[in-house]
Amino acid sequence: MAKDNNSTNPKKPKFSSWWIYGLIAVVLIGFNFIGNSSFNTTSETTNSELHEFLRKGDIEKILVINNMRQAKIFLTQEALGKEVHKEVSGKPAFLGAENPQYIVKFGDPQNFEDDINAIKTENSLATIIKFDSESNIVSDLLMTVLPFVLIIGIWIYLMRRMSGGGGGGAGGQIFNIGKSKAKLFDEKTDTRTSFKDVAGLEGAKEEVEEIVEFLRNPDKYTSLGGKIPKGALLVGPPGTGKTLLAKAVAGEAKVPFFSLSGSDFVEMFVGVGASRVRDLFKQAKDKSPAIIFIDEIDAIGRARGKNNFTGSNDERENTLNQLLTEMDGFGTNTNVIVLAATNRADVLDKALMRAGRFDRQIYVDLPDIRERKEIFEVHLRPIKTAETLDLDFLARQTPGFSGADIANVCNEAALIAARKEKKAVTKQDFLDAVDRIVGGLEKKNKIITPGEKKTIAYHEAGHATTSWMLEHAAPLVKVTIVPRGQSLGAAWYLPEERLIVRPEQMLDEMCATLGGRAAEKVIFNKISTGALSDLEKVTKQARAMVTVYGLNDEIGNLTYYDSAGQDSYGFSKPYSEKTAQKIDEEISKIIEAQYKRAIEVLTEHKDKLTTLAERLLEKEVIFKEDLEKIFGKRPFEGEPKDEGLTERTAEDRDEDILSE
Repeated sequence: MAKDNNSTNPKKPKFSSWWIYGLIAVVLIGFNFIGNSSFNTTSETTNSELHEFLRKGDIEKILVINNMRQAKIFLTQEALGKEVHKEVSGKPAFLGAENPQYIVKFGDPQNFEDDINAIKTENSLATIIKFDSESNIVSDLLMTVLPFVLIIGIWIYLMRRMSGGGGGGAGGQIFNIGKSKAKLFDEKTDTRTSFKDVAGLEGAKEEVEEIVEFLRNPDKYTSLGGKIPKGALLVGPPGTGKTLLAKAVAGEAKVPFFSLSGSDFVEMFVGVGASRVRDLFKQAKDKSPAIIFIDEIDAIGRARGKNNFTGSNDERENTLNQLLTEMDGFGTNTNVIVLAATNRADVLDKALMRAGRFDRQIYVDLPDIRERKEIFEVHLRPIKTAETLDLDFLARQTPGFSGADIANVCNEAALIAARKEKKAVTKQDFLDAVDRIVGGLEKKNKIITPGEKKTIAYHEAGHATTSWMLEHAAPLVKVTIVPRGQSLGAAWYLPEERLIVRPEQMLDEMCATLGGRAAEKVIFNKISTGALSDLEKVTKQARAMVTVYGLNDEIGNLTYYDSAGQDSYGFSKPYSEKTAQKIDEEISKIIEAQYKRAIEVLTEHKDKLTTLAERLLEKEVIFKEDLEKIFGKRPFEGEPKDEGLTERTAEDRDEDILSE
């Protein structure tokens, strides 16, 4: 029977940092009030005013402090009621103590005393004169220092209490600021994620499972002379499952698992990051064999020496240096494996990437159609569906989606079904969810004039017509003129997943993209700003053809792409001004040629373009079946090669086209 953690290990109450700041504020305000009401009740006066007050009989007592060369003046009760003393007469005494109304500073003590005595004798006064050389000095110093002593004492007391109570609050943070923030998972911790929950990623899972197996059964590998890998770096686009894979390791491993983020090492205090690295590896070594997982390692692992214009010592670099030493230095920790994840491997320091630190670099790519089907199977488990869904169909409808995107599709479909008061989620809800994620929220109440709506309809019909008539353009799925997100209309395509791309495929895609503006030119002989996103897309494609892939005859087989992550178009360009001018000319030629080609295609099929636009204005949403009724089947369209889940040969891949 499991023990109740709350009964056996009661948590100690944690102090909030706000209590500390509040208490200190109260003390400061209190002493400020005390200072205003007691320590500062005395007003300073001059010797001439003192003599005048003395002659009028206003002074009851004078306390002379020789060591401080000053005298405290106490007024009579009658004098306190006079107008001349109104500023000091209303100030209260502190805790019943006798406070002077005036203080006067003097030079020679003997002359000061003689002047007072002379005035007393002359006016027959009963004023008392006392001399005090030490007692008042000690009292004044004590009252001055007392507030600071109390504040410091309260602070130290609270800091010790909180650091002794588990490091809660600001005090615990200060006393434990150099301690690692890693969260420890072990076999006693309730971690529900396992490798069964990680769909797809077969290659990545295999390598990570091998690391876990090595820690469980090292003799299986060491008997053949193998060594345990020191680290594995998970690299890939956001949302592909790098952190999920690490969670599965935490759930599957029977060894301690330390998890933290790269930003947990970052602190405003100098030396804290390096101290936390040392403490992390010390804890892992004490519990070895163990696994350390650092998510978003690029927060501390960026290449050293870059962008350090000030020449100062960078705290982040100190943290990275300590990490490098801990991973592979003279004091190397045995049986401690480091897993790390990043989507910015290009900015990491080369010393961090080398073998001996990260022996394996596991690329976690976007899932293909088979992997997307497996991911749907995982995320559909908690979804209540109204029918048996065709997972192959859903996988084909989500090209380029990451695992996180697919999880979002499933959740969004459930929300859409609940919004429509359905008892279960249907296939249409999943299609609506894909549209919602790709295109944005539908805005049926957006105010659009009839002229604008007609322009939008012909624009989208132009995209549909050109893509339908071009062999290598992506097949159309759906066209709508209902505004979504920031767009006034949209066309959905189902690009086939390919591994390589050839110039003719890229040119057909560019021509189809320019079909919207070309349709406006053909029908209205005018163009509009509605093609902004289209122009941005084709400009990037044309620039990539010329400067990245070497697909332009004039520029030749050259690439200005830097795989190390440097900015080719930053402060310095890797080509001359003459070459830059030629690049601009070639990009313009490519785009203008495809624009003219789109105009030719639409002019040839102008009647069908008009029919399609009119139907779009009538129905607002049309599908592939509507295009088949107007245009007929595409003559070059055979059976889709990727719709089945059969294995593809190398020859098949060579013929495939990588869509944008």
